[in-house]
Amino acid sequence: MADLIRRYPLISYFVIAYAGTWLVWALFVLSREGSGLLPFHSPSSFLVLIGIGTFSGPTVSAFVVTAITEGMEGIVRLLRRIVQWRVGLAWYLFTFVGLPAIETLGTIAIPGALASATPIDVLPELMSAAVFFVYPALLAGPLGEEIGWRGFALPRLQRLHGPVKASLILGVLWAFWHAPIWFSGQWSVPSAPNIAVYVFWIVAVTFIFTWVFNNTQGSVFMAILLHGTMDVFPNAFLLAHLPGAAEMTSAGVLSMYWGLALGFGLFALLLVIATRGRLGKPA
Repeated sequence: MADLIRRYPLISYFVIAYAGTWLVWALFVLSREGSGLLPFHSPSSFLVLIGIGTFSGPTVSAFVVTAITEGMEGIVRLLRRIVQWRVGLAWYLFTFVGLPAIETLGTIAIPGALASATPIDVLPELMSAAVFFVYPALLAGPLGEEIGWRGFALPRLQRLHGPVKASLILGVLWAFWHAPIWFSGQWSVPSAPNIAVYVFWIVAVTFIFTWVFNNTQGSVFMAILLHGTMDVFPNAFLLAHLPGAAEMTSAGVLSMYWGLALGFGLFALLLVIATRGRLGKPA
């Protein structure tokens, strides 16, 4: 098995990441509390199992494959990038201001979203969002996922395929890794159009993640923060203050997904054009 992992490290990574996550998520998805396909009760809540699954998949896989292929030196390099926080103020501003702005502009461009806007009580809502950012947002996704997606997979995919193709491959695999959630009974509407738009915006935002990753010298820390912001802002602000974004269109697609697809898609396209496909990666 170790020899197989050494020969095919990327394939091994994704197989272990998918298997490690899906085995945990199956405890909820197949239970009576989830899809009800099997007559047993989930051993824990949906959110807890989601969080555990992010670590048992991408994180465990990243450390296992790194240990086998690069030894302790590789583990140390990965750990250093996880805490690599000195990247320049501009990237923190993009993470906490720029990305929410992209999400907002894309969402308000969807017909009916802006007309449904409600007032914001800024200070209390920022405080509650900060709590939500730390838990459960970071623990139920970004921290467990990014050690694998950006910490392990992206650098290797870029070496083999370059930034654009690497982002496309990683985006598709990252999107479909979420597949059990679509049918867990906790997701919006698992229609084909809804899934298609979801996959599109995940792929689009992957290009943005690659751009930030390359410009911060491979900082996994920034990828974790970026992922956390991407998750928290739509749920804490957009859905709360643009209730039109929570509506389903006639095509069976969540309006907010259209907004994220539009915002991330256009920005990703601009990045590819402006950087001539390098996405911040040195020539």
